[in-house]
Amino acid sequence: MTFSRRQTLALIGGGTILAATAGVGWEITRPLPSALAPWDRAGRYDDPRMRALSWAILAPNSHNLQPWKVDISVPEQVVLYPDLTRLLPETDPFNRQITVSLGCFLELMRMAALQEGLAVETRLFPEGEDAAGLDARPVAICRFSPTTEVPDPLFAHAATRRSNKEPYDMARTVPSDVVQRIASVARHNRVGFTTDAAQVAALRALTLGAMEIEIDTPRTFGESVDLFRIGRREVEAHPDGLEFHGPAFEAMRLFGLFTREAARDPASTAFRQGREATLAPIGTAMAHIWQVTPGNDRATQIETGRDWLRLNLAATAEGVGFHPLSQALQEYPEMAELYRAVHDRLAPEGGTVQMLSRLGYGPATGPTPRWPLDAKLVNA
Repeated sequence: MTFSRRQTLALIGGGTILAATAGVGWEITRPLPSALAPWDRAGRYDDPRMRALSWAILAPNSHNLQPWKVDISVPEQVVLYPDLTRLLPETDPFNRQITVSLGCFLELMRMAALQEGLAVETRLFPEGEDAAGLDARPVAICRFSPTTEVPDPLFAHAATRRSNKEPYDMARTVPSDVVQRIASVARHNRVGFTTDAAQVAALRALTLGAMEIEIDTPRTFGESVDLFRIGRREVEAHPDGLEFHGPAFEAMRLFGLFTREAARDPASTAFRQGREATLAPIGTAMAHIWQVTPGNDRATQIETGRDWLRLNLAATAEGVGFHPLSQALQEYPEMAELYRAVHDRLAPEGGTVQMLSRLGYGPATGPTPRWPLDAKLVNA
């Protein structure tokens, strides 16, 4: 599940926060030097594979789990593995969304290598795959070699790409030609979109309902709460998951107003206000974009991720906010009715709706914490 970083729980304990002392004020305004350092270090390694990988770890991924491990022990080669400790068994029981995330990683790595005149030849699932879930076998073996291929212009936006989960400006429409340009960058999947007011309203209602189900189902919401990183110290220690930092969240943490226990308790103020603040931005969608594939095997999911990364970069290039809303695409029993509804609407001729996002114009947002590249290497 995704959250608005600026609004979630922002009003809880307002009077107490205003009473914070100067010493507490220093604590709550400290930055995140380690958690955000990978954004500054991208491309600053001696080995060209490391330079490409340092960009790849900035790729969008489900719940910011960063579910990748890489082996560079063989020269001119990268082997990508799934990190099996970073899965979502409740909301992503077949690891589809995790596989899509790995596709995003591979595409950004390819783009970064191409900037330096290197092509990446990728062999997917060389030891086989399992539709029921990812396992310890490699996802891809990637070979780097010189090329004269022209670099991908979308890479210019890799450092500023964000998933913008904030409320969008409802007085500002997203022109259909802008969304068409975004959709046109896909290379593998069929991309659909709408800017029609009635269709957007229908998808707002559907995606809002899906988020409500995820929040109101204790086991699926609990999966997200377990990934909460509350306050600067937690984010610095665990630069993944769903981070809540900044002055308001630091103050709420210090005064015990925002805890994982309170966040998962439907009777608590933290739960109620968090729920409201999470749902509110969904209703500000000004357009929607989605991907549909004829099949749903692992290679198709990787291709979906490749295109998802491209769509996100294209939206960045256009100055359009891009907020993944894939709750209705999740495959667990409580979501079954809305899963059918979204497929009836977006894939009436069949196929799998792989990804869905709302679009609009919103405030600028900062980068998301990342583990350093060295933490993702195996057999180094």
